Amino acid sequence: MTVPNTPAEPDPLSTAPGELISQPRSSTVLTRLWAELRIALPIGFGCLLLGLLMGALWYWLAPEVPLVVQGNSVLYGDPEGEQSAGAVATFVLLGLAFGLVTALVAFLLTRRRGGGIAMAVALGLGGVGGSLIAVWLGEKLGPTSNIIAHARQVGDGHTFYENLTLPAHGALLAWPIAAMVLLLALTATFGRREEQPEPQWAGPLPPAADGSDNPWAPPGGSPPADGSQAPSHTETGR
Repeated sequence: MTVPNTPAEPDPLSTAPGELISQPRSSTVLTRLWAELRIALPIGFGCLLLGLLMGALWYWLAPEVPLVVQGNSVLYGDPEGEQSAGAVATFVLLGLAFGLVTALVAFLLTRRRGGGIAMAVALGLGGVGGSLIAVWLGEKLGPTSNIIAHARQVGDGHTFYENLTLPAHGALLAWPIAAMVLLLALTATFGRREEQPEPQWAGPLPPAADGSDNPWAPPGGSPPADGSQAPSHTETGR
């Protein structure tokens, strides 16, 4: 009677659920999140402070819009002038410059430690906040927004300047967009790469069925080199 061959050992790749390596706990995630926040919060606060510098530069560099008092009317001194558009363009260029500088500095300061997603969020929100502060300071430093009172103060035939405003609210996004684009480019090119962990097993692999060092060897041994069929293990009754 022929007895079929059966595997001498179970599949070495099969492991019990309890033998799997445990995943990181929630405390590890919270610790890493707190470490990222400790890096991101100073970056966001620094962007807010830089908004004051941007507002001062905007007031200094933006072109002024002249107004002329004629009787009971206030007219533009240069009707075909582009001073209003120039003020918006100046704000956009300053926002792009501040966004590139803050992203570069934040990347260089956190390249070794890694700021994670918290640094990107801090740069984005800090850029928006810094732009709002710049608009507020530029309007405060500029002429008063009460044109009628200002016209009465200067008198008929005199020239004064319109208050500094930012009618294009989309210009507020110049800073955060520039920061995000440069941060993404720097991270993809020069960012720190996390090493892939090596596979770990709960224990050593079981020995092979034929006694060799290869645990995936077939139980009956390797086939002959000439390609002939290996004899099967049989038991013959007399």
